[in-house]
Amino acid sequence: MILIATCAAPQRCLIFPRLKKNGRPEIPRKTIYRLSIYLRCLARLHENGIGTVSSEALAKAAGVKPTQLRKDLAYFGTFGTRGLGYDVTDLFKKIAEELGTSRLQPVILVGVGHLGLALVSYRGFEKEGFEIVAAFDAEPKRKRDKQIKQPIYGMDELPDFVTKQNVKMAILTVPAVAAQEVANQLIDAGVTGILNFSPIVLSVPEEVMVNNVNLAIELENLSYFTQE
Repeated sequence: MILIATCAAPQRCLIFPRLKKNGRPEIPRKTIYRLSIYLRCLARLHENGIGTVSSEALAKAAGVKPTQLRKDLAYFGTFGTRGLGYDVTDLFKKIAEELGTSRLQPVILVGVGHLGLALVSYRGFEKEGFEIVAAFDAEPKRKRDKQIKQPIYGMDELPDFVTKQNVKMAILTVPAVAAQEVANQLIDAGVTGILNFSPIVLSVPEEVMVNNVNLAIELENLSYFTQE
């Protein structure tokens, strides 16, 4: 089974920093975002039985220019054969490896309200390389509308769980008033990547990555373009 990486919407109105990993050259965050798009395009090609693809065809499918595609891939080495293009399977595996999605990564979710419950119930994460292994809430024993397979723990159990399970990523779906405090707890426990659904900009150390998902902002953006 091919695992497909997922990527949250980039933070709006913020500068995209360059990312440095394992002593490699600094990579623009927009490049990392585009890698996830390339991965999805390659997955569709694989599903359709296509073995090779040109940079022009892959770039068109991803909605970028061929020069941008080649520049993005150049950060990670030399790919493709002149006149033949890219081997779909090999390039997919390389990008998945760079994104860390060649194997299931454990993720926790904090805040099991209506949104959190919907996210933790979503089975699509696993085929994309991520597994929500547990949820945490201030009221773990509260009765909820839907049964989920993951255990729901109290916040006092979060530090030990993160350490023992080597969890590096968390989904945050708590109210804005509690978001910063919970983010601090996650960071203290060792989490270095947060997908933030709370409508607040979090203050985090430089080494911690936060992707903000604000559905209201996305709808406002659509609203602008739908006005007559």
